[in-house]
Amino acid sequence: MISLPLGDLVEAAFLQRLNRFVIQCRLEHKPNAVVEAHLADPGRLRELLVPGSRVWLSRSDNPRRKTAWSAVLVEAENQSVVSLVSTLPNKLIETALKQQAISELASWTLVRSEYPVERHRFDFLLKRDQELLLLEVKSVTLVENGLGLFPDAVTLRGRNHLEMLTELTITGQYQAAVLFVLQRSDAEQITAAAHIDPKFAQAMIAARNAGVQLLGRRCSVTVDRITLGSSVPVVNPIATA
Repeated sequence: MISLPLGDLVEAAFLQRLNRFVIQCRLEHKPNAVVEAHLADPGRLRELLVPGSRVWLSRSDNPRRKTAWSAVLVEAENQSVVSLVSTLPNKLIETALKQQAISELASWTLVRSEYPVERHRFDFLLKRDQELLLLEVKSVTLVENGLGLFPDAVTLRGRNHLEMLTELTITGQYQAAVLFVLQRSDAEQITAAAHIDPKFAQAMIAARNAGVQLLGRRCSVTVDRITLGSSVPVVNPIATA
């Protein structure tokens, strides 16, 4: 079981988002205490960050930080707990790769993380005999009607990654895979959010057609830890007009 502890968290109520990286919250144990917290996920998160939503914060004693608090978790409308830390999936996947705990990639060995190719940098490089595989990890927090959707905001960087992986696969320089990690447990499938970023959706279909593997995993999230869970199928998006 691949799991990461989340440390000691403090419950709060979300009040408002001040900018992409800072939210304002009211601490539950000090109802009159309103604090600002760093938000690591720059996505829209409109369905999650609703006034009054329960959030969980971690506190830092680092005097150099602009905010003493960081947003770690939020409770969705259906009471599912969702991680707001966009770096956690990479940490989980790196641990899983080292233990060869991802069934679809179990025959591959991790070589290194943050592997540069031309102007791009991919999350992981894997090797199997003389073959090389580039793996990119994407964090998924948006779920609608049991369907995990990525991205929740237009992502030029994400599309560029897909297009480059497609090109490298076609030329035979590398094999490639994209692993979408649900930072929650309440979705049965994952797809591209074509209504949000149709160009990313088109790039995802082109990548699959070129032989790029599209993989999915869900996570179990509690106020104590996040645990990498079972496979989730990644399906092609429905085209939008």
